[in-house]
Order: sequence, then C-alpha cells, then structure tokens
Amino acid sequence: MDSKRLAFRTFRTREFTVTIILLALIIFFGFTTENFLNPSNIRNLLLQVSTIGIASIGMTMIIITAGIDVSAGSILGVVAVVAGKTALLGYPVWVIFLFVIVVGALLGTLNGFIIAFIGISPILVTLGTMSFLRAMVFQLLRGRWIGSYPPFPDAFRKIGTGVLYGIPIPVWIMFFLVMIFIYYLRYRPSGRYIYAVGNNIEAARVSGIPVKKVLFSVYILGGILYGIAGYIVASRTGIVQTNTGAGFELSVIAATVLGGTNILGGEGTIMGSILGALLVAVIKNGMILMNLPALTEGLIVGGIIIGSVFADILKSGEGKR
Repeated sequence: MDSKRLAFRTFRTREFTVTIILLALIIFFGFTTENFLNPSNIRNLLLQVSTIGIASIGMTMIIITAGIDVSAGSILGVVAVVAGKTALLGYPVWVIFLFVIVVGALLGTLNGFIIAFIGISPILVTLGTMSFLRAMVFQLLRGRWIGSYPPFPDAFRKIGTGVLYGIPIPVWIMFFLVMIFIYYLRYRPSGRYIYAVGNNIEAARVSGIPVKKVLFSVYILGGILYGIAGYIVASRTGIVQTNTGAGFELSVIAATVLGGTNILGGEGTIMGSILGALLVAVIKNGMILMNLPALTEGLIVGGIIIGSVFADILKSGEGKR
C-alpha cells in the first residue's frame, strides 16, 4: 500500500480518536483540578510533550519496521550525563550539542548493528542495552547527581528553559524535527523503505530494498533523537541523577502506539505519535495535579500500551480475513 494513502487512512482512524479523547481530558482536568489550565502548568505540559514527542519520532520509525526499543530511557540517561558533564567542563553549547548527537548515534549504532546485521530480536537486544546503559549511568555518576553544585551554566540551561516568541525553545526544537521527519517519511525513498520493511520484510528484500541498512538506520536515528531529548531534560531540570530517564521508554512507546503506529509494523505517522505524546503528557500531568499515587500512572500507561497492542492484533486479524 502506498505510504501516503496509508498515512491518510491512519489519520482518519486512530489519530481522530486520540484527538477527541485529548479534548475530553483537557476539559475534564480543567474542571476537576485547580491549576491545570494555568499558564505555568500549560508551559510545563508543553515541556513534557517536547521530550516525549522528540523521542517518539525515533520510536515511530523503529516500530514501523516491526521493531521496538526499550533502551530509549537509558540512552537518554547516558546522554544527559555526557551533556551535563561537558557543560560543567565549560564547553560551549554547540560543542555539547555535537557530543549529544555523536553519543546518541553511537548508542543507536550498537542496537542497530546487533539487530540488523547479527539478526537478534530487537526486544532482546534493547533489553540488554537498557540494563547495560543504566549501569553505565550509575558508574558515570558514582551514585551522585550533577547540576546542583556547581550548577550548570546559564547558556546550557537556556535551551531547556528559554522561551522564543512566547513558546518554550524545546517545543520549537520538536516542531523543527517533526517537520524534517514528516518530509523524510513521506517524500524520501529511504523513508518509504521504512514502511515497506515493516509491511513485509521478505517482499522488501526481494524487491531490492536494503533491509539491513534500513533497520540499522532507524536505530541510529532513534539514538540521536533520544539524545536530543536527554540534552533537553538535563537543560530543563538543571540536574542529572542516576534515575534520569528511567521508565521514559514506557511513555514514549505508549505515545507512539496510542498515536496509531501499529506495534506489528507497517503503519504509523509522526503527527499521530505527537498527538499520542500530548495525550500521555496530559494524563500524567492531570494525575499529578489530582494527587493520585505514582502507581496509578504506571497502571494507566501500561494499560494504554496493552490496549493499543490488543487493538493492533485485532485489526491485523480482520485484515487477513
């Protein structure tokens, strides 16, 4: 199926439903909580959306190929440590950002090489790198945190806390990346190859599509995007701890599958995942304002993932009939 028609059909179904649910939740939390619609909370909500949204761009491409990456939070954590430590060493922002891109790409390369060229299951590979990289975060920080004393430089913090034309800078970064990758998936041959591999990997291979190269590239791109999110987290919060990014991958996966990316591969849009990121952020923010326990958040996010997977399996079964 043509990728443009597939993207349009996806928007007509899951994304429309997500938009309606999102509006309903905004109205609900607006009436049931005191501060949900306050400008400061809206700004905080947009900042949450930006990090989940940026990472979900990478996760979308990975899941479209019928893959998965549960190491996203650990990659974010490692890159946040690297960004924070280089900031404290006095490097300019552009050098720190270059470090972020390189480290994110290298960590994504590790996942991509093992998955694409050795042929090990994505869930097994990324579970392994998730644990390995989380241990690396502990080792790099030696059980402490950075950014409180001495504090991160103002120039480093400005990316995560600054505002441009009344909109937080991380939101502008997300918007810029969304535009780039929407164009990439719709109009570049290598972007359309991602859909082809997810739809039928054997058919893609027979038709001459470089399947291994496609799989390799999506994990590298994912690593870069998680790294950018890690930079923003460190810059925005002003602190990097051993648990920075822990559990982040669940929010990203939930946003991606909730936004219409089929967990079985072959379907998905960047805009759908951004809508999913907005919905996940609204749910998390609303529950915090309602003083609900953290366990409730885990139950809801986990339920979103399970429900979306179940819906994709049912839809796949109907398509085969």
